[in-house]
Amino acid sequence: MADPYKTLGVARDATEADIKKAYRKLAKELHPDRNKDNPKASEKFSQVTNAYDLLNDKDKRARFDRGEIDGDGNPAAPFGFGGGGGRPHPGGFRSEGYESGPGGPDMSDIFEGLFGGAQRGGGGGFSGGFGRRAQPKGENVAYRLQVPFVEAATLEPQRVTLSDGKTLDLKLPAGVETGTQMKLAGKGEQGPGGAGDAILTIEVQPHKFFTRDGDDVRLELPITLAEAVLGGSIKAPTVDKPVMLTIPKGTTSGKTLRLKGKGFHKKGGTRGDQLVTLMIDIPASDAALTAFVESWDGREAGNPRGSMGV
Repeated sequence: MADPYKTLGVARDATEADIKKAYRKLAKELHPDRNKDNPKASEKFSQVTNAYDLLNDKDKRARFDRGEIDGDGNPAAPFGFGGGGGRPHPGGFRSEGYESGPGGPDMSDIFEGLFGGAQRGGGGGFSGGFGRRAQPKGENVAYRLQVPFVEAATLEPQRVTLSDGKTLDLKLPAGVETGTQMKLAGKGEQGPGGAGDAILTIEVQPHKFFTRDGDDVRLELPITLAEAVLGGSIKAPTVDKPVMLTIPKGTTSGKTLRLKGKGFHKKGGTRGDQLVTLMIDIPASDAALTAFVESWDGREAGNPRGSMGV
């Protein structure tokens, strides 16, 4: 029987990482898709996979090292097979006083308990092999997808280019935020048991004037002194498109207005709001405004900081 260590080209004291590295290297070289005209490569690929299958399983590896199983994972000498401990018997076999077949107990339970993979047949005996594991899939591949703030808020589809050069259009989920992960099944590396998955981690990029507050969007909107004193309608940006916003007369800096349904999409199907905080923009130098305030009778009226105890 083949020695799985020699098949993979690793030492008997190789670590799990060494075994995995050796297997991935050989699997890529010998994969049938890359060796369609070389049947020997396909056979070698199967041997490499079987060797990895055994050594990657801590229990199987330990049993092989102890000589309990061979390189194919089959028992080396169960109940004295090959060692003279058992002898043929009409209708079955006899070993250590137990007998299968007519007149003896059902040995399939014993084999199933020892080897964990024997399957019951239809006639009270056992059938099948000893439970070889399914072939391992290829590795998952991690991607980081940067999504512009506005496109995340409006769930704009994203075009993703994978490591193999193929592109696909990705629909963002409601409630998307930085750290959201999406799985693309079968878009990872190829393996003997099929392809792994692609795992995308979303990173929502910051915006130059929008910020996020849960499912709401916040915006500090500058207004002129005249707009604050006299009121009126002004245009305000949103993540969808600009809208007209009514400014009440006598508005002060810090006043917040709410635009319903102009925030991020929620998982439940609704949307958050946009919270617009008005900020009065005073010109740095305006001689007429300075002269007006200096002569204004109300400039000393009241103390807006009185509630703060100052």
